[in-house]
Amino acid sequence: MAVIPPKPLSDYPWLLRWFFRRQARKYGTTLAPFWLWGRLPAHFVGMLGMLGLFQRRSFPIDTALRSLVSIRVAQLNGCNFCVDLNAYNLLSASGSMEKASKVSEWRNHQHFTPRERAALDYAEAVTDTARRAGPVQFEALRAHFTDDDIVALTAWIAFQNLSAKFNAALGAEEQGLCSLPNPSRSVRPPLSP
Repeated sequence: MAVIPPKPLSDYPWLLRWFFRRQARKYGTTLAPFWLWGRLPAHFVGMLGMLGLFQRRSFPIDTALRSLVSIRVAQLNGCNFCVDLNAYNLLSASGSMEKASKVSEWRNHQHFTPRERAALDYAEAVTDTARRAGPVQFEALRAHFTDDDIVALTAWIAFQNLSAKFNAALGAEEQGLCSLPNPSRSVRPPLSP
């Protein structure tokens, strides 16, 4: 359960209430982190704007790869909500849960392409603050990505780290959007204000 409970819906600005209703139509509920981000309305709108830019069709990193990388970043940060949402996004983008269920073991499975492996290795290096991405990671990336793509991938990984760390720190619970086989994860009922 979230460390900070949601405020009554009427205490959020009208624009956020509109967004919460729209999100509930899409997912069946307002997602837990959005009640938390909603306590900082201007920051929340800025975050949504940035997310919208990442989700544009012209963004160089496709939805399936973004979702795959996001699952790994979420796992490393202990954000079950992010794993849940990004597995849902990966399923929506690719139609398959096979990769989502194997992300934590990506090095040991042949399900992942060399491009995905390069992105996942880089995501781990960027996320692990005791590590730095080095020549090996950049050489692997450059075999599949342009310099602009690498900058875009780095921006996405940084954004996902911000989201995952925020959500994990405040206990934003998963919503049960996409169950992955992992007995250590428990599905809790969605928050309602």
